[in-house]
Amino acid sequence: MTAEQVLALARASGDRIATAESCTGGMIGAALTDIAGSSDVFDRGFITYSNAAKVQMLGVLPATLARVGAVSEEIAAEMAEGALSRSEATLAVSVTGIAGPGGSEFKPEGRVCFGLAQKGRATQTQTIDFGALGRAQVRAATVRHALGLLAAALNR
Repeated sequence: MTAEQVLALARASGDRIATAESCTGGMIGAALTDIAGSSDVFDRGFITYSNAAKVQMLGVLPATLARVGAVSEEIAAEMAEGALSRSEATLAVSVTGIAGPGGSEFKPEGRVCFGLAQKGRATQTQTIDFGALGRAQVRAATVRHALGLLAAALNR
């Protein structure tokens, strides 16, 4: 799914989009705003690379961070819900992961957790292990997957 297609779907449904990004550092928002006229459906993006930013900007709970760590579906859910509640959007996508290099036995390089919050619907999460593709490739794959999640939500 392309950013142009996501924007067209949002226009057709009357939705507005927000993003909450950690490992992609704003790349999803950039993909959407690279398209002229995107301001009619893209509300805002939160780049919350540090845990402090996740807490301060999105309302992520420090207790959740302490319990499960930043790369988790629980944090992805809290990030998406925080972006939704702190914006004019009706749909928010979040990403938190390990683009690399690095990782651990329990949270390997290439693992990305996604959150999707939509007004009137339960928040969805998922984890994708893209593998140790290299930092740029993991981030690009994350953007593509996030755009797909937005498109699927807008097609409901």
